[in-house]
Amino acid sequence: MGMGIDGLTSGLDTTKIINALMDAEAIPQSLMKKTVTSNTYLLTALQALNTKFASLFTQASALSKPDGLAMYQASSSSPAITVTAAAGARPIALDLSVTALAQAHAVVTAPQTAWPTSPAVLTFVKSDGTKVEVNADSDSLDAIAFTVNKSDAGVSAVKVASGTDASGAALYRLQFTATETGAAGAFKVYQGSAAEVDAGTAPSLTAAPDAAVLRTGQDAQVTLWAGTAAEQTISSKSNTFTAISPGIDITVNQLTTTPAVVSVIRDTAQVTAAAKDLTANVNIILGSIFTQSTVSGGGAAGSAVTSGLFTSNSTTAAAKDRLFTAVVSPVNGKSLSTIGINSTKNGDLVFDEKVFAAAYAKEPALVESTLAAISQRVADAAKAVSDPRDGTLSQSVKGKQTVINDLNAQILKWDDRLAQRRGALQSIYTNLEVQLGKMQSQQNWLTSQIGSLDAGSSKK
Repeated sequence: MGMGIDGLTSGLDTTKIINALMDAEAIPQSLMKKTVTSNTYLLTALQALNTKFASLFTQASALSKPDGLAMYQASSSSPAITVTAAAGARPIALDLSVTALAQAHAVVTAPQTAWPTSPAVLTFVKSDGTKVEVNADSDSLDAIAFTVNKSDAGVSAVKVASGTDASGAALYRLQFTATETGAAGAFKVYQGSAAEVDAGTAPSLTAAPDAAVLRTGQDAQVTLWAGTAAEQTISSKSNTFTAISPGIDITVNQLTTTPAVVSVIRDTAQVTAAAKDLTANVNIILGSIFTQSTVSGGGAAGSAVTSGLFTSNSTTAAAKDRLFTAVVSPVNGKSLSTIGINSTKNGDLVFDEKVFAAAYAKEPALVESTLAAISQRVADAAKAVSDPRDGTLSQSVKGKQTVINDLNAQILKWDDRLAQRRGALQSIYTNLEVQLGKMQSQQNWLTSQIGSLDAGSSKK
């Protein structure tokens, strides 16, 4: 960039002149910057709207699925049973009695200071006859418990204090407990190797004096329709019965003396809330487009008229119309007012919870199918707008982003162009000052010469 000092010879304010010229030169760039600013505001609004449509698509798609409105409330008439309803559940009332609770097999050895043999060898025989031999590295009860817990026996071992013997030495027992409840987890434990068990020479630990079987592994059992010709007993290795009916799990925690009733009914409150939320989210989008399309001002004489970001935007207008039509169009020839969804003259929706709940209580299947149909139409409309690849609004966002990127690239080029132009102007005006300075010097010399000639003439 050239350098200069204003008006040394000419008296001109060259900096002001150059700045004025540069302002004129920069008009195209200034217009591009204004365009970028306005387009950025619009892009931000379009992105926010597109996000709302994408969220609506996710919500509506979930409700339109075959089990999207399968919302049920599960209960039990007895505290002995808890019920959970999941996907696939259907209304039902089951009579059942809890006749057995699942428990883990557990045994305890006789009190001892150390294992009778060193190193200790134990063999566990599972309910299916499988044998697991455990070899500890010493006769220490701690070592035995550690080795059992690391083995594949499916048994947890714990050392338990059991007082002292006659000499005052501390006594301990080993308690062995199956890691899983159920009859399949039952086991027998012997002192000796698997070969000795097969030979019948390995003593059973629970046969020793003061040893005991604390609990026998057993399954939980419930009886359906007790006292009828259809009576049936179902077993589970745990206290939880999975899918006792499609989508219904129960957990038992105590025995029952009389049959309990497990009920699954439609959850009117959940379905009503789902319909209300869907309508509310549609309203948010419709209201957002309407608000940002409104023209303000112009009421008083001379007042400015301000357009909204979406004013005259055909993409947002079409998206609004598509979504509104998807909701308010009749389903199977019936108006949606029959389930409490109404449109207003302002182009938004009103949801009447009482009307919806009453219709659902009267004809739940019909209301569910109607709401599912609406949800599918809303999902289709939202996808057509917000689909990342083909959505109209998504395409508009991409196009607007491309325009902004192109303008920013041009603005950067203009920065270089204007910098070069400023440097050229500064060189021109600096050279002007130099040339004027030379001319001033010549003028001064000529003036002095003429003056000396006049002086010589006057002497003569």
